[in-house]
Amino acid sequence: MNGRPEPRGGLVGRTGEAAALTRALTAACSGHPGLLLVEGPAGIGKTALVQHVLDTFRADGSRVRTVSVSGVPWEGELPFGLARQLALALGAALPDPQDPAAVLEVAEPLRRQWAARQARDPVVVVVDDAHWADVESLRAVGSALRRMSDERVLVVLLARDRPDELGGPTGAPPAALLRTREFLDGCEGTALRLGPLDPHDARALAREGHGLALELPTARHLCERTRGNPRHMSRLLAELPRDVWSDWRPELPAPARGTDAVRHRLDRCGPAARGLVEACAVLGDEAPLSEASTLSGLSGDPLPAVDEARAAGLLTAAVDPGRAQLAFSHPLVRAAVLTGIDLTDRAALHRRAAELVQDTGRALLHRVSALAAPDEDLAGELDRYATRRASAGEWSAVADTLVRAGRLSTGRASREDRLLRAVDAMIGAGDIPQAAMFAAELESFPASALRDTVLAYLAIMRGRPAEAESLLNAAEAHCDAARRPELMARISQRRVLHALARWDGEELVTWARRAVGLAQADDPSGIESEAVLGLGLAMTGRHDEAAAAYEEAAAGHPAGAQPQRFQLGLGWVDFATDAPESARRRLEAAVPTGYRMGSTRISLWAQGWLARTQFALGAWSEALETAQRAAERLSVVRIEIVRPLVHWTAAQIHALRGDAAAADHHVGAALADVHPYACMLVPSCLARAQVAESRGEYERVVEALTPVVQLDPRGSVDEPGFWPWPDVYANALVMTGRLDEADRFLRPHEQCADARGQRSAQARLGLARGRLTAASGDIEAARSQFDRALARLDGLPLPYDRARVNFAYGQTLRRVGKRREADTVLRNARDAYATLGARTYVERCDRELQAGGLQSGRATAGLARLTPQERAVAKVVAAGATNQQAALELFISVKTVQYHLTHVYSKLGIRSRSELAARFRESAESGDHF
Repeated sequence: MNGRPEPRGGLVGRTGEAAALTRALTAACSGHPGLLLVEGPAGIGKTALVQHVLDTFRADGSRVRTVSVSGVPWEGELPFGLARQLALALGAALPDPQDPAAVLEVAEPLRRQWAARQARDPVVVVVDDAHWADVESLRAVGSALRRMSDERVLVVLLARDRPDELGGPTGAPPAALLRTREFLDGCEGTALRLGPLDPHDARALAREGHGLALELPTARHLCERTRGNPRHMSRLLAELPRDVWSDWRPELPAPARGTDAVRHRLDRCGPAARGLVEACAVLGDEAPLSEASTLSGLSGDPLPAVDEARAAGLLTAAVDPGRAQLAFSHPLVRAAVLTGIDLTDRAALHRRAAELVQDTGRALLHRVSALAAPDEDLAGELDRYATRRASAGEWSAVADTLVRAGRLSTGRASREDRLLRAVDAMIGAGDIPQAAMFAAELESFPASALRDTVLAYLAIMRGRPAEAESLLNAAEAHCDAARRPELMARISQRRVLHALARWDGEELVTWARRAVGLAQADDPSGIESEAVLGLGLAMTGRHDEAAAAYEEAAAGHPAGAQPQRFQLGLGWVDFATDAPESARRRLEAAVPTGYRMGSTRISLWAQGWLARTQFALGAWSEALETAQRAAERLSVVRIEIVRPLVHWTAAQIHALRGDAAAADHHVGAALADVHPYACMLVPSCLARAQVAESRGEYERVVEALTPVVQLDPRGSVDEPGFWPWPDVYANALVMTGRLDEADRFLRPHEQCADARGQRSAQARLGLARGRLTAASGDIEAARSQFDRALARLDGLPLPYDRARVNFAYGQTLRRVGKRREADTVLRNARDAYATLGARTYVERCDRELQAGGLQSGRATAGLARLTPQERAVAKVVAAGATNQQAALELFISVKTVQYHLTHVYSKLGIRSRSELAARFRESAESGDHF
């Protein structure tokens, strides 16, 4: 016994597949007989999925009878062998046709048996290992189903879609099984394919099945080695000692059963093929044939040995003219082969490989693998190699190399220094979970400027401002700038990131200039600080200085690492200064990370602002795709500081399109921690506020944006162009009757927008001012405010902003009785919203138009007696709105709602809201509209 809890039941990571199977089962139980093929490699969880769905179905109170049979290899050529199993499972017999082609003679009895049983309970026929079944039986099953109309029968075939890489039979399958495969391929239209589990699923499997808490990088490593196969995962989790899973990238063997099968295949190979396979295992997951044949000592033509290894199911080969590459059929096959090589022989092979391979990095790794003890000289070589790779921005390679260098170091100080720089490179590579695994170890190191700088970098990426501030202060206190200017430049660059996250433009500019002054010409600290300097200037309203800074920087850094960083900064500034089309072009260029020094963090910032730019331009489907890609990447790298920005846009678009569930999901994903950075708090609050605004819930808008109003210090949060929150907040204040408060709030924001000449911000604030002026009783002044707002949007490609102003303008005109003018303006808003796909606001425009009375359609006799205003109130209330919600939605007072409802109840002869809702349902069912 190893003291671990026994694996528990349950299904991990198959929500979508379980839902699809449940739908098929529900349809069959409703009298729609069918067939479903569930495919996937051995061990992927096909049987577990079916059993889980059936158990859940029964637990919900549904009765179903299951008939289960299984194909076996030795009966694959026996005609109707599986069909006889099916009949016996139901206590019946089948005729014994002499002609294998007599499928109907077998299909008809099966149909009768299933039809008889389903009269009482639905029947589910489960054929496991259907890839071993004889094709005659499968054809009979298919024919039986084809002759059913409304019987409650579902046939589920479970089949592998490829051989078992870790131990199944090899060689060409017999002709009978090829025919079976052809039959299964013909079922693709009703196929459900099970893919690999992802790292989050692997963590759940380890926790729920084996009582192990895996860190995300370890779970990712486990998925890579097992190709996400739950059977292989479970066996490794059960077999390996518990402390293995806390190591950095543990060397995972193959499961014991898989190892035995692979070694059996290897033992059957001749010496040449065996040597070639073992050489490939030492060289890595993939190896050039030339290297593998030389390392194994092959002389002459190596292809016969390759063919033998392929026939044994051990290797695959990609052969092109002048180039041949060998790879293992599965990563665990390589692990099984490698662990079977004696340690002495393995070390000798690694030493020979180090002399053979051309790439310096690979040669160093082979030298490391040949060692069994620390080696300071080799550690120094690795360190120097990492420094060269850092100059090329290959941060992941830098991190791996420095971790290995640290483990080979003989002195504590050098070991700690190398690990600190390795973690710094991990953060630079965007692998925050991997860096976080080392955080506790780093915190145990003696206090130093480098330690605190690295931990501050990690705290910034994880969105922890107080922690980052404390660590940066400590780093500065420990650093002698005169002796270590390169380290002080790095500390200053982290201060730049810290200021950016706090959205403090003045502090950003100060630290960026200091970092640039301290850094050497090609130092990444200086390059990134210079790239963000212009953004800091724009955040403080100095747009001309920002443009000049970027122009000067572009002249001095024409290539290399700079394009991604500078394109992000320029695109960010373009977006904030009403140049969205230029911003889109620049931000798209900043998204890929294939540049020299390409950064995942910068790519994610670029994607977040690209989604906002696409939203502003009206390219909402593209914006959703951008946000989704970024969200998927964020789930892996966990750069928390960017998360609210990415999900904000998706939340707003889904809300405007009427997908409440998706909007709420992204609002939840955008939530910031209790004490977040400003660049996290603002988009998180905006996501909540703009979703609430789309639903007409203006009290919730005020509540959502109150933390932004109370933000201290404010930094550059109020600078127009970056965060479009002031107009949303001011509009909600007006809509909830807080007119004096709205006026006091608007004035400084209007003055700032006017001083900057930021037209889109002026237009958005003009919307709120127009509503406020109208609510104060001056309709002519309000009309001027709205007209001025629309004029400021002329020439700007901002369709959503224009639609929003028109909608508010039309509501205001309708409230004061300008129905014909309101009708024209609201129709402009409706057309724009319809083009954007903003279904929520299309419906609100329709209600406004109907309330105006100029476009009312026919209604039922009772409803026709209502005035346009009464019909508008009645429709909103019938949909479930409270009086206050109806007032906000229709831009009227609560007393007016109550007044109209009293007349509605009297005219319709009803006494309650439920009766009103019922009257509307009757109207809809009769085909009338309202």
